[in-house]
Amino acid sequence: MAVAGAQSRSEDEESLGVKDLKRTATQAFGSGVPKRRSSSRSIKRKKFDDELVESSLVKSSSRVKGAQVIEPVRCSGSEPSSSEKKKVTKSGTALTPPLPMVINPAPITKRVKKSKQPLHITKDLGRWKPTDDLLLINAVLQTTDLTSVHLGVKFSCRFTLREITERWYALLYDPVISKMAWQAMRQLHPEAIAAIQSKALFSQTEEALLAKISSTSQPKLDVFQDLLSKHPGVFHPSRTPKSLLVHWQLLKQYYLLDDQSVQPLPKGDQVLNFSDAEQMVDDVKLKESRDEVLEHELMISDRHQKREIRQLEQELPRWQVLVDSITGMSMPDFDNQTLAALRGRMVRYLMRSREITLGRATKDKQIDVDLSLEGPAWKISRKQGIIKLKNNGDFFIANEGRRPIYIDGRPVLSGSKWKLNNNSVVEIAGLRFVFLINLELISLIKAEAAKMTQQ
Repeated sequence: MAVAGAQSRSEDEESLGVKDLKRTATQAFGSGVPKRRSSSRSIKRKKFDDELVESSLVKSSSRVKGAQVIEPVRCSGSEPSSSEKKKVTKSGTALTPPLPMVINPAPITKRVKKSKQPLHITKDLGRWKPTDDLLLINAVLQTTDLTSVHLGVKFSCRFTLREITERWYALLYDPVISKMAWQAMRQLHPEAIAAIQSKALFSQTEEALLAKISSTSQPKLDVFQDLLSKHPGVFHPSRTPKSLLVHWQLLKQYYLLDDQSVQPLPKGDQVLNFSDAEQMVDDVKLKESRDEVLEHELMISDRHQKREIRQLEQELPRWQVLVDSITGMSMPDFDNQTLAALRGRMVRYLMRSREITLGRATKDKQIDVDLSLEGPAWKISRKQGIIKLKNNGDFFIANEGRRPIYIDGRPVLSGSKWKLNNNSVVEIAGLRFVFLINLELISLIKAEAAKMTQQ
Protein backbone atom coordinates (compact mmCIF):
# COMPACT_ATOMS: atom_id res chain seq x y z
CA MET A 1 0.00 0.00 0.00
CA ALA A 2 2.82 2.36 0.91
CA VAL A 3 4.68 1.55 -2.30
CA ALA A 4 1.57 2.04 -4.38
CA GLY A 5 0.89 5.35 -2.69
CA ALA A 6 4.43 6.56 -3.32
CA GLN A 7 4.24 5.65 -7.01
CA SER A 8 0.90 7.43 -7.41
CA ARG A 9 2.32 10.48 -5.60
CA SER A 10 5.38 10.60 -7.90
CA GLU A 11 3.16 10.31 -10.99
CA ASP A 12 0.99 13.15 -9.74
CA GLU A 13 4.07 15.30 -9.13
CA GLU A 14 5.41 14.57 -12.57
CA SER A 15 2.11 15.43 -14.20
CA LEU A 16 1.98 18.66 -12.18
CA GLY A 17 5.56 19.52 -13.26
CA VAL A 18 4.78 18.92 -16.91
CA LYS A 19 1.66 21.06 -16.65
CA ASP A 20 3.64 23.86 -15.01
CA LEU A 21 6.29 23.63 -17.72
CA LYS A 22 3.66 23.82 -20.47
CA ARG A 23 1.97 26.74 -18.74
CA THR A 24 5.21 28.73 -18.37
CA ALA A 25 6.23 27.91 -21.95
CA THR A 26 2.88 29.12 -23.30
CA GLN A 27 3.09 32.22 -21.20
CA ALA A 28 6.67 32.90 -22.32
CA PHE A 29 6.32 32.25 -26.05
CA GLY A 30 2.62 33.02 -26.45
CA SER A 31 2.64 36.41 -24.77
CA GLY A 32 5.93 37.63 -26.35
CA VAL A 33 5.52 36.49 -30.00
CA PRO A 34 3.05 39.13 -31.19
CA LYS A 35 5.31 41.83 -29.82
CA ARG A 36 8.51 40.57 -31.51
CA ARG A 37 7.26 39.08 -34.77
CA SER A 38 5.01 40.38 -37.52
CA SER A 39 3.44 36.93 -38.05
CA SER A 40 2.67 33.98 -35.85
CA ARG A 41 4.24 31.49 -38.25
CA SER A 42 6.84 29.29 -36.60
CA ILE A 43 10.44 29.27 -37.92
CA LYS A 44 11.01 26.03 -39.78
CA ARG A 45 14.69 26.54 -40.76
CA LYS A 46 17.58 28.80 -39.98
CA LYS A 47 18.15 31.74 -42.28
CA PHE A 48 21.42 32.20 -44.14
CA ASP A 49 23.66 35.25 -43.65
CA ASP A 50 22.46 37.06 -46.77
CA GLU A 51 18.82 36.52 -45.76
CA LEU A 52 19.54 37.91 -42.32
CA VAL A 53 21.12 41.03 -43.86
CA GLU A 54 18.17 41.56 -46.22
CA SER A 55 15.59 41.09 -43.48
CA SER A 56 17.45 43.48 -41.20
CA LEU A 57 17.64 46.14 -43.94
CA VAL A 58 13.92 45.77 -44.79
CA LYS A 59 12.67 45.83 -41.19
CA SER A 60 15.04 48.52 -39.95
CA SER A 61 12.65 51.28 -41.04
CA SER A 62 9.65 49.88 -39.09
CA ARG A 63 11.42 48.59 -35.97
CA VAL A 64 13.20 50.38 -33.20
CA LYS A 65 16.98 50.51 -33.59
CA GLY A 66 18.73 47.94 -31.45
CA ALA A 67 19.97 44.38 -31.42
CA GLN A 68 17.88 41.91 -33.38
CA VAL A 69 16.94 38.78 -31.40
CA ILE A 70 16.52 35.44 -33.09
CA GLU A 71 14.86 32.69 -31.06
CA PRO A 72 16.75 29.43 -30.77
CA VAL A 73 15.01 26.53 -32.51
CA ARG A 74 14.98 23.17 -30.85
CA CYS A 75 14.72 19.83 -32.56
CA SER A 76 11.60 17.70 -31.97
CA GLY A 77 13.55 14.87 -30.38
CA SER A 78 15.43 16.98 -27.81
CA GLU A 79 13.91 17.58 -24.39
CA PRO A 80 14.92 20.24 -21.87
CA SER A 81 17.00 19.12 -18.91
CA SER A 82 16.03 19.54 -15.31
CA SER A 83 18.19 22.67 -14.89
CA GLU A 84 16.57 24.22 -17.97
CA LYS A 85 13.11 23.35 -16.56
CA LYS A 86 13.96 25.20 -13.38
CA LYS A 87 15.17 28.24 -15.38
CA VAL A 88 11.99 28.21 -17.42
CA THR A 89 9.75 28.02 -14.37
CA LYS A 90 11.68 30.77 -12.57
CA SER A 91 11.82 33.12 -15.57
CA GLY A 92 8.93 35.36 -16.41
CA THR A 93 7.51 35.86 -19.86
CA ALA A 94 10.82 36.55 -21.81
CA LEU A 95 13.81 34.42 -22.77
CA THR A 96 17.39 35.74 -22.89
CA PRO A 97 18.98 34.83 -26.26
CA PRO A 98 22.58 33.60 -26.37
CA LEU A 99 25.36 36.00 -27.44
CA PRO A 100 26.10 34.46 -30.87
CA MET A 101 22.49 34.98 -31.94
CA VAL A 102 22.67 38.81 -31.61
CA ILE A 103 23.34 40.64 -34.88
CA ASN A 104 24.37 44.28 -34.94
CA PRO A 105 23.49 45.97 -38.25
CA ALA A 106 25.85 48.95 -37.65
CA PRO A 107 28.85 47.63 -39.71
CA ILE A 108 26.46 46.81 -42.55
CA THR A 109 25.43 50.44 -42.88
CA LYS A 110 29.09 51.52 -42.79
CA ARG A 111 29.89 49.09 -45.58
CA VAL A 112 27.10 50.49 -47.70
CA LYS A 113 28.38 54.03 -47.11
CA LYS A 114 31.87 53.08 -48.24
CA SER A 115 30.57 51.59 -51.46
CA LYS A 116 28.69 54.82 -52.21
CA GLN A 117 31.85 56.96 -52.27
CA PRO A 118 32.46 58.73 -55.60
CA LEU A 119 35.18 57.27 -57.82
CA HIS A 120 36.78 60.60 -58.78
CA ILE A 121 38.19 61.02 -55.26
CA THR A 122 40.52 58.04 -55.54
CA LYS A 123 41.48 59.09 -59.06
CA ASP A 124 42.48 62.58 -57.94
CA LEU A 125 44.37 61.24 -54.97
CA GLY A 126 46.28 58.88 -57.22
CA ARG A 127 47.42 61.63 -59.60
CA TRP A 128 48.20 64.29 -57.03
CA LYS A 129 51.20 63.28 -54.96
CA PRO A 130 51.75 64.50 -51.40
CA THR A 131 54.74 66.54 -52.63
CA ASP A 132 52.47 68.32 -55.11
CA ASP A 133 49.95 69.11 -52.37
CA LEU A 134 52.68 70.53 -50.15
CA LEU A 135 54.05 72.64 -53.01
CA LEU A 136 50.56 73.92 -53.76
CA ILE A 137 49.86 74.85 -50.15
CA ASN A 138 53.19 76.67 -49.69
CA ALA A 139 52.86 78.54 -52.99
CA VAL A 140 49.30 79.69 -52.31
CA LEU A 141 50.20 80.85 -48.81
CA GLN A 142 53.08 82.87 -50.26
CA THR A 143 51.42 84.43 -53.31
CA THR A 144 47.64 84.07 -52.73
CA ASP A 145 47.30 83.81 -56.52
CA LEU A 146 46.58 80.54 -58.31
CA THR A 147 47.71 81.96 -61.66
CA SER A 148 51.14 82.73 -60.22
CA VAL A 149 51.26 79.25 -58.74
CA HIS A 150 50.48 77.72 -62.14
CA LEU A 151 53.24 79.73 -63.82
CA GLY A 152 55.91 79.54 -61.12
CA VAL A 153 55.66 76.11 -59.48
CA LYS A 154 56.99 72.95 -61.13
CA PHE A 155 54.79 70.00 -60.13
CA SER A 156 55.38 66.33 -60.86
CA CYS A 157 52.79 66.57 -63.68
CA ARG A 158 51.84 69.42 -65.97
CA PHE A 159 48.61 70.43 -64.33
CA THR A 160 46.41 73.04 -65.95
CA LEU A 161 45.15 76.10 -64.13
CA ARG A 162 41.72 74.52 -63.84
CA GLU A 163 43.12 71.36 -62.26
CA ILE A 164 45.14 73.39 -59.76
CA THR A 165 42.05 75.42 -58.85
CA GLU A 166 39.91 72.32 -58.39
CA ARG A 167 42.58 70.69 -56.25
CA TRP A 168 42.89 73.74 -54.02
CA TYR A 169 39.15 73.94 -53.43
CA ALA A 170 39.05 70.20 -52.80
CA LEU A 171 41.74 70.55 -50.12
CA LEU A 172 39.72 73.36 -48.55
CA TYR A 173 36.18 72.04 -48.65
CA ASP A 174 36.25 68.27 -49.27
CA PRO A 175 36.80 66.50 -45.92
CA VAL A 176 37.72 63.15 -47.47
CA ILE A 177 40.38 64.51 -49.82
CA SER A 178 41.82 66.92 -47.24
CA LYS A 179 42.09 64.17 -44.63
CA MET A 180 43.79 61.71 -46.98
CA ALA A 181 46.14 64.40 -48.34
CA TRP A 182 47.07 65.48 -44.82
CA GLN A 183 47.84 61.90 -43.79
CA ALA A 184 50.01 61.42 -46.90
CA MET A 185 51.92 64.66 -46.27
CA ARG A 186 52.59 63.68 -42.66
CA GLN A 187 54.34 60.52 -43.89
CA LEU A 188 56.90 62.49 -45.95
CA HIS A 189 60.52 62.48 -44.87
CA PRO A 190 61.70 65.64 -43.08
CA GLU A 191 64.42 66.17 -45.68
CA ALA A 192 61.86 66.01 -48.48
CA ILE A 193 59.67 68.52 -46.65
CA ALA A 194 62.64 70.87 -46.20
CA ALA A 195 63.54 70.59 -49.90
CA ILE A 196 59.96 71.42 -50.91
CA GLN A 197 59.76 74.38 -48.56
CA SER A 198 63.03 75.77 -49.89
CA LYS A 199 61.38 76.01 -53.35
CA ALA A 200 58.54 78.19 -52.10
CA LEU A 201 57.79 81.24 -54.24
CA PHE A 202 58.74 84.71 -53.04
CA SER A 203 55.91 86.91 -51.87
CA GLN A 204 55.47 90.55 -52.83
CA THR A 205 56.55 91.77 -49.40
CA GLU A 206 59.73 89.72 -49.59
CA GLU A 207 60.59 91.10 -53.02
CA ALA A 208 59.83 94.63 -51.83
CA LEU A 209 62.39 94.29 -49.03
CA LEU A 210 64.98 92.84 -51.40
CA ALA A 211 64.35 95.58 -53.98
CA LYS A 212 65.42 98.26 -51.49
CA ILE A 213 69.04 97.09 -51.72
CA SER A 214 70.92 99.27 -54.21
CA SER A 215 71.89 97.77 -57.54
CA THR A 216 75.32 99.47 -57.51
CA SER A 217 76.30 97.87 -54.24
CA GLN A 218 77.77 94.44 -53.91
CA PRO A 219 76.02 93.02 -50.86
CA LYS A 220 77.40 90.05 -48.98
CA LEU A 221 75.65 87.37 -47.00
CA ASP A 222 75.78 89.48 -43.82
CA VAL A 223 73.35 92.01 -45.35
CA PHE A 224 70.77 89.33 -46.07
CA GLN A 225 71.32 87.78 -42.65
CA ASP A 226 70.41 91.14 -41.10
CA LEU A 227 67.25 91.22 -43.23
CA LEU A 228 66.24 87.81 -41.94
CA SER A 229 66.85 88.79 -38.33
CA LYS A 230 64.99 92.13 -38.62
CA HIS A 231 61.96 90.76 -40.47
CA PRO A 232 61.38 87.20 -39.25
CA GLY A 233 57.64 87.39 -39.86
CA VAL A 234 57.96 88.50 -43.49
CA PHE A 235 60.35 85.92 -44.89
CA HIS A 236 59.53 82.25 -45.19
CA PRO A 237 61.12 80.07 -42.48
CA SER A 238 63.11 78.16 -45.10
CA ARG A 239 64.87 81.29 -46.44
CA THR A 240 68.64 81.44 -46.12
CA PRO A 241 71.00 84.34 -46.83
CA LYS A 242 72.29 82.54 -49.93
CA SER A 243 68.80 82.05 -51.36
CA LEU A 244 68.05 85.74 -50.78
CA LEU A 245 71.28 86.70 -52.57
CA VAL A 246 70.39 84.55 -55.59
CA HIS A 247 66.91 86.05 -55.82
CA TRP A 248 68.29 89.59 -55.49
CA GLN A 249 70.62 88.89 -58.41
CA LEU A 250 67.64 87.78 -60.49
CA LEU A 251 65.78 90.98 -59.63
CA LYS A 252 68.83 92.99 -60.63
CA GLN A 253 69.17 91.08 -63.91
CA TYR A 254 65.60 91.89 -64.94
CA TYR A 255 65.75 95.54 -63.72
CA LEU A 256 63.22 95.08 -60.93
CA LEU A 257 65.08 96.91 -58.15
CA ASP A 258 63.85 100.27 -56.85
CA ASP A 259 66.79 102.27 -58.18
CA GLN A 260 66.59 100.68 -61.64
CA SER A 261 64.43 101.81 -64.52
CA VAL A 262 63.79 100.16 -67.86
CA GLN A 263 64.47 102.34 -70.89
CA PRO A 264 61.37 102.73 -73.07
CA LEU A 265 61.59 101.54 -76.65
CA PRO A 266 61.95 104.29 -79.27
CA LYS A 267 58.89 104.98 -81.40
CA GLY A 268 58.66 105.63 -85.12
CA ASP A 269 61.44 104.95 -87.65
CA GLN A 270 64.17 105.00 -85.01
CA VAL A 271 63.46 101.43 -83.87
CA LEU A 272 66.70 99.47 -83.99
CA ASN A 273 66.37 96.12 -85.76
CA PHE A 274 68.70 93.14 -85.66
CA SER A 275 70.59 93.93 -88.87
CA ASP A 276 71.40 97.48 -87.67
CA ALA A 277 72.65 96.17 -84.36
CA GLU A 278 74.78 93.58 -86.15
CA GLN A 279 76.46 96.32 -88.22
CA MET A 280 77.23 98.29 -85.09
CA VAL A 281 79.03 95.39 -83.45
CA ASP A 282 82.80 95.79 -83.63
CA ASP A 283 84.51 92.54 -84.47
CA VAL A 284 87.64 93.61 -82.62
CA LYS A 285 85.74 93.82 -79.34
CA LEU A 286 84.48 90.25 -79.63
CA LYS A 287 86.58 87.91 -77.58
CA GLU A 288 87.75 84.80 -79.33
CA SER A 289 87.44 81.97 -76.86
CA ARG A 290 89.74 79.05 -77.52
CA ASP A 291 88.15 75.65 -77.65
CA GLU A 292 90.85 73.23 -76.52
CA VAL A 293 88.74 70.16 -77.24
CA LEU A 294 88.11 71.27 -80.83
CA GLU A 295 91.78 72.06 -81.40
CA HIS A 296 92.75 68.63 -80.10
CA GLU A 297 90.29 66.92 -82.44
CA LEU A 298 91.56 68.91 -85.43
CA MET A 299 95.16 67.99 -84.61
CA ILE A 300 94.27 64.29 -84.45
CA SER A 301 92.41 64.38 -87.79
CA ASP A 302 95.32 66.25 -89.43
CA ARG A 303 97.77 63.63 -88.19
CA HIS A 304 95.53 60.82 -89.51
CA GLN A 305 95.27 62.41 -92.96
CA LYS A 306 99.03 62.88 -93.19
CA ARG A 307 99.55 59.24 -92.31
CA GLU A 308 97.20 58.12 -95.10
CA ILE A 309 98.99 60.33 -97.62
CA ARG A 310 102.33 58.83 -96.62
CA GLN A 311 100.99 55.29 -97.08
CA LEU A 312 99.68 56.15 -100.55
CA GLU A 313 103.05 57.60 -101.53
CA GLN A 314 104.77 54.41 -100.42
CA GLU A 315 102.41 52.26 -102.53
CA LEU A 316 102.92 54.23 -105.77
CA PRO A 317 106.13 52.40 -106.86
CA ARG A 318 104.38 49.04 -106.47
CA TRP A 319 101.86 49.75 -109.22
CA GLN A 320 102.96 48.16 -112.50
CA VAL A 321 100.11 49.46 -114.65
CA LEU A 322 99.62 53.13 -115.45
CA VAL A 323 96.23 54.46 -114.37
CA ASP A 324 94.81 57.60 -115.94
CA SER A 325 91.54 59.38 -115.14
CA ILE A 326 88.86 59.43 -117.82
CA THR A 327 88.01 62.89 -119.06
CA GLY A 328 85.53 61.89 -121.78
CA MET A 329 84.05 59.08 -123.85
CA SER A 330 86.17 59.83 -126.91
CA MET A 331 88.81 57.46 -128.21
CA PRO A 332 92.01 57.69 -126.15
CA ASP A 333 95.25 58.74 -127.75
CA PHE A 334 97.47 55.64 -127.74
CA ASP A 335 101.23 55.95 -127.75
CA ASN A 336 103.66 53.60 -129.47
CA GLN A 337 103.99 51.39 -126.35
CA THR A 338 100.29 50.91 -125.41
CA LEU A 339 98.73 47.80 -126.93
CA ALA A 340 95.22 48.23 -125.48
CA ALA A 341 93.32 49.96 -122.71
CA LEU A 342 90.70 48.78 -120.20
CA ARG A 343 88.54 51.83 -119.52
CA GLY A 344 86.10 52.01 -116.64
CA ARG A 345 83.90 54.72 -115.21
CA MET A 346 86.54 56.13 -112.87
CA VAL A 347 89.96 54.99 -114.11
CA ARG A 348 91.72 53.67 -117.23
CA TYR A 349 94.23 50.84 -117.27
CA LEU A 350 96.88 50.81 -120.07
CA MET A 351 98.22 47.48 -121.33
CA ARG A 352 101.88 47.77 -122.35
CA SER A 353 102.90 44.13 -122.15
CA ARG A 354 101.62 41.06 -124.00
CA GLU A 355 100.19 39.54 -120.81
CA ILE A 356 98.65 41.22 -117.77
CA THR A 357 96.79 39.90 -114.73
CA LEU A 358 93.48 41.21 -113.36
CA GLY A 359 92.26 40.97 -109.77
CA ARG A 360 92.36 42.46 -106.31
CA ALA A 361 95.73 43.51 -104.91
CA THR A 362 96.70 42.61 -101.33
CA LYS A 363 99.76 43.11 -99.17
CA ASP A 364 100.99 39.60 -99.83
CA LYS A 365 100.32 39.48 -103.56
CA GLN A 366 100.64 42.19 -106.20
CA ILE A 367 99.01 42.10 -109.65
CA ASP A 368 99.13 44.23 -112.77
CA VAL A 369 95.57 45.62 -112.78
CA ASP A 370 94.01 46.33 -109.38
CA LEU A 371 90.26 46.47 -109.95
CA SER A 372 89.61 47.89 -106.46
CA LEU A 373 90.59 51.33 -107.79
CA GLU A 374 87.39 51.37 -109.89
CA GLY A 375 84.95 50.48 -107.09
CA PRO A 376 84.02 47.87 -104.46
CA ALA A 377 85.99 44.76 -105.34
CA TRP A 378 85.44 42.53 -102.31
CA LYS A 379 83.67 39.93 -104.53
CA ILE A 380 86.60 39.80 -106.98
CA SER A 381 89.27 37.13 -106.54
CA ARG A 382 92.87 38.05 -105.94
CA LYS A 383 93.75 36.69 -109.40
CA GLN A 384 90.56 36.99 -111.39
CA GLY A 385 91.84 36.67 -114.96
CA ILE A 386 94.63 37.06 -117.51
CA ILE A 387 94.56 39.12 -120.74
CA LYS A 388 97.06 37.84 -123.32
CA LEU A 389 98.04 39.00 -126.81
CA LYS A 390 98.90 36.22 -129.24
CA ASN A 391 101.26 36.44 -132.19
CA ASN A 392 98.44 36.72 -134.71
CA GLY A 393 97.24 39.95 -133.04
CA ASP A 394 94.21 38.51 -131.18
CA PHE A 395 93.48 39.24 -127.51
CA PHE A 396 92.11 36.53 -125.22
CA ILE A 397 90.97 36.66 -121.61
CA ALA A 398 91.18 33.63 -119.33
CA ASN A 399 89.05 33.38 -116.18
CA GLU A 400 91.16 32.30 -113.19
CA GLY A 401 88.74 33.26 -110.41
CA ARG A 402 85.64 31.73 -108.84
CA ARG A 403 83.07 34.09 -110.29
CA PRO A 404 82.27 34.27 -114.01
CA ILE A 405 83.42 37.09 -116.28
CA TYR A 406 80.88 38.47 -118.74
CA ILE A 407 82.12 39.48 -122.21
CA ASP A 408 79.40 41.38 -124.10
CA GLY A 409 76.80 39.68 -121.88
CA ARG A 410 78.17 36.15 -122.37
CA PRO A 411 79.52 34.41 -119.26
CA VAL A 412 83.06 33.04 -119.25
CA LEU A 413 83.26 30.44 -116.49
CA SER A 414 86.28 29.62 -114.38
CA GLY A 415 89.02 27.93 -116.45
CA SER A 416 87.59 29.12 -119.80
CA LYS A 417 88.89 31.57 -122.39
CA TRP A 418 87.23 34.08 -124.70
CA LYS A 419 88.38 36.40 -127.48
CA LEU A 420 88.34 40.17 -126.87
CA ASN A 421 87.45 42.49 -129.71
CA ASN A 422 87.64 46.25 -129.92
CA ASN A 423 84.95 47.97 -127.78
CA SER A 424 84.09 44.72 -125.98
CA VAL A 425 82.31 45.20 -122.64
CA VAL A 426 83.98 43.30 -119.77
CA GLU A 427 81.93 42.91 -116.57
CA ILE A 428 83.55 41.52 -113.42
CA ALA A 429 81.47 41.36 -110.19
CA GLY A 430 79.38 44.41 -111.08
CA LEU A 431 82.30 46.49 -112.43
CA ARG A 432 82.08 47.26 -116.12
CA PHE A 433 85.00 48.09 -118.44
CA VAL A 434 85.39 48.76 -122.16
CA PHE A 435 88.32 47.02 -123.87
CA LEU A 436 89.91 49.35 -126.47
CA ILE A 437 92.62 48.09 -128.88
CA ASN A 438 95.39 50.19 -130.46
CA LEU A 439 94.60 49.12 -134.00
CA GLU A 440 97.64 50.85 -135.60
CA LEU A 441 100.13 49.11 -133.34
CA ILE A 442 98.36 45.77 -133.67
CA SER A 443 98.39 46.02 -137.48
CA LEU A 444 102.16 46.57 -137.40
CA ILE A 445 102.53 43.56 -135.13
CA LYS A 446 100.47 41.43 -137.54
CA ALA A 447 102.60 42.61 -140.50
CA GLU A 448 105.82 41.68 -138.74
CA ALA A 449 104.37 38.31 -137.81
CA ALA A 450 103.43 37.71 -141.44
CA LYS A 451 106.97 38.55 -142.60
CA MET A 452 108.38 36.16 -140.05
CA THR A 453 106.17 33.35 -141.28
CA GLN A 454 107.15 34.01 -144.94
CA GLN A 455 110.83 33.87 -144.13
